[in-house]
Amino acid sequence: MGTRPKLISKEIYHVYNRGTDKRPIFLDAKDYERFLSLMHLSNGTKSVHMSNYQGLTLVELLILEKGEPLVDIAAYCLMPNHFHLLLHQKVDGGISKFMQKLTTGYTMYFNTKHERSGALLQGTFKSKHAGEDRYLRYVLSYIHLNPLRYATYPYSSYLDFMNKERPQNCIINRSCLPMYFDTPQQFDKELKEWFTYRTEYQG
Repeated sequence: MGTRPKLISKEIYHVYNRGTDKRPIFLDAKDYERFLSLMHLSNGTKSVHMSNYQGLTLVELLILEKGEPLVDIAAYCLMPNHFHLLLHQKVDGGISKFMQKLTTGYTMYFNTKHERSGALLQGTFKSKHAGEDRYLRYVLSYIHLNPLRYATYPYSSYLDFMNKERPQNCIINRSCLPMYFDTPQQFDKELKEWFTYRTEYQG
């Protein structure tokens, strides 16, 4: 098995994974909300012990102190059996540390809640360097395409790019991205053009 290429600080990567055997990894709203809260809490130098936060709502979890961030989460999308993240590595090893905390914490939660054991995801996360501007712009659109037909889909950063006020706004930091769009309407227009092209191409 090949060694994962070193992830370079100050660079942006498309990071993704899916359930083992393509099985669902989110079964209800609570599962999605736990992953979202872990995205926030895992992105920091402090240790994450979710047992200390039992009974807290997603809104309450999203305002907890997490320490200095390891990455900038530029965009994300959670789908029933997979997820996509666009991450800017802020410190050496930041993406690996963040992903280890995120996926370990979520797997422990999921296995306990759903009374199962073993691996939940297909090995370690996959990553692709988004160093070329054209590819970065494409990935930014691609990540948001899956749920585009659901205008109020709450488990992606689409609503944040559309400047909708919600507690989840704190999860992402768009400042690491080039200013591709002057307005939310321009962002939405480009996504819909990609969506139409993909739909027509796939028949």
